[in-house]
Amino acid sequence: MASLSSALPHPLAALGERLSAQPARWLVTGSAGFIGSHLVETLLGWGQTVVGLDNFATGHRQNLDEVRTLVSREQWGRHRFIEADICDLGACREACREVDFVLHQAALGSVPRSLANPVATNAANVDGFLNMLVAARDAGVKRFVYAASSSTYGDHQALPKVEAHIGRPLSPYAVTKLVNELYAEVFARCYAFPSIGLRYFNVFGSRQDPEGAYAAVIPRWTRAMLLGEEVTIHGDGETSRDFCFVDNAVQANLLAATIDDTAALNQVYNVAVDDRTSLNRLFELLRNELAEFRPDLRDVRPVYGDFRPGDVRHSQADIAKARRLLGYLPSHRLEAGIRAAMPWYVSRFAVVEGGC
Repeated sequence: MASLSSALPHPLAALGERLSAQPARWLVTGSAGFIGSHLVETLLGWGQTVVGLDNFATGHRQNLDEVRTLVSREQWGRHRFIEADICDLGACREACREVDFVLHQAALGSVPRSLANPVATNAANVDGFLNMLVAARDAGVKRFVYAASSSTYGDHQALPKVEAHIGRPLSPYAVTKLVNELYAEVFARCYAFPSIGLRYFNVFGSRQDPEGAYAAVIPRWTRAMLLGEEVTIHGDGETSRDFCFVDNAVQANLLAATIDDTAALNQVYNVAVDDRTSLNRLFELLRNELAEFRPDLRDVRPVYGDFRPGDVRHSQADIAKARRLLGYLPSHRLEAGIRAAMPWYVSRFAVVEGGC
């Protein structure tokens, strides 16, 4: 990630200056994960105090190790890590103690994973979410920002996706993310507890896990090409997504946590770039960018397999609401995000002559 603390994109420059002058205490759940570790990095770079919570179910210690190398010794000294599960209410209460803002990223992601194990997905994403809401409410947290999901749109066909109109869920994962929004709304109504949900659309970038059955498409394909493995496109390749670089997700979280306009609270927002890219086009973009590092990959071709159960055919976000109420303005579109992230993947998975 291009450090937001050293080269702040709009509109985070002013926010970074304001927070640096008025440090706060933040809790990032899922802090060893992909998006969580980027949030930790940015906040520490701004001189904030950060509590991280993760059970390493999907997060990785090396993500936090990498953050440690990217911030100063003094900044890292403001970081406290708790290894615990959000299904443990006591751990959630401990993590929320004296915290000003919660950025709740912890969850079991992946539609296929939820189809294979709906019980585990529900435990983390519903029971764990409720634990965090209760703990944050009881600790007097100022703002609770949580990772929602574009999967909530389900079988709603219209494009682009607008926050007020959703369809029926197509997977257990989508059900859990819809329940998160319902719980947050009820806590606002019943307890006056302020929250904001961010419906992520296919976030990608450095530190996103490329391995395992449930890896996201961009890191999985990138790793496969670098290692000379087969790239499989599910379906005909015309399935499309609104791919969102991780810097945009970081921006949305920090704007949501600190926005002063009360009209912006207790809402959900799309976090994307309002664009749509087919899987076939995505493959071309990744291959072309990789060829700048490995010219031998210019002629790589994918293979095609069956459509995946539970997947929506097309996805594109309307981000007008986030622009209007949060001041959200994406700093990277797909091509720029791929260009920024690719050196990270190449440095870890490129095969060099004589070995790996």
